[in-house]
Amino acid sequence: MWDDRFSEPGYFYGTEPSQFLKREAHHLRPGRKGLSIADGEGRNSVFMAEQGMEVTAMDGSEVAIEKAKKLAEERGVQVDFKLGDLTTWEWEPEAYDIVAAIFFQFLGPEERKEVFDGLRRSLRKGGILLLHGYRPDQVDYGTGGPPNRENMYTETLLWEEFASLEVLRLEAYDAEIHEGKGHDGMSALIDLVARKI
Repeated sequence: MWDDRFSEPGYFYGTEPSQFLKREAHHLRPGRKGLSIADGEGRNSVFMAEQGMEVTAMDGSEVAIEKAKKLAEERGVQVDFKLGDLTTWEWEPEAYDIVAAIFFQFLGPEERKEVFDGLRRSLRKGGILLLHGYRPDQVDYGTGGPPNRENMYTETLLWEEFASLEVLRLEAYDAEIHEGKGHDGMSALIDLVARKI
């Protein structure tokens, strides 16, 4: 499915980073080590690398990774792109200063729980998790993401799942976003910025 989606001409989610990642760019400092999961065609990992970070990006689509490599080359940055499946990904413990988990809501609750655990484990002490996605109301908007409410996030869910982290910001809001044709229009969004303590 993902190879088919990313085989279309152009970049399905555009080449600019998510609005959320731009807003949180003050965390993306030179010398920091970052991971971007379900990175797609590279828009977020390339932006992280442009801030001077050492970045690893993983995705399950070879087609997307080839496009991501092209984008990195065009922007003059290095990213370590890895092909992998989120459900079997080997989470390197305490390896990253920044972990970006942006719009990976193709997983159901059980698989998501495992990934959330991996996100926590992969952060170094003092490391920052940048998580951005949709709330259940997004299904009514129909402007991006899967049609599965159970895959979406609520404030309660994120508070419970990341209770061991210091929550710096947790915000649910509606906003219009234009990120390629994949995320286009009024959207039910939620952001979590949290520090490993």
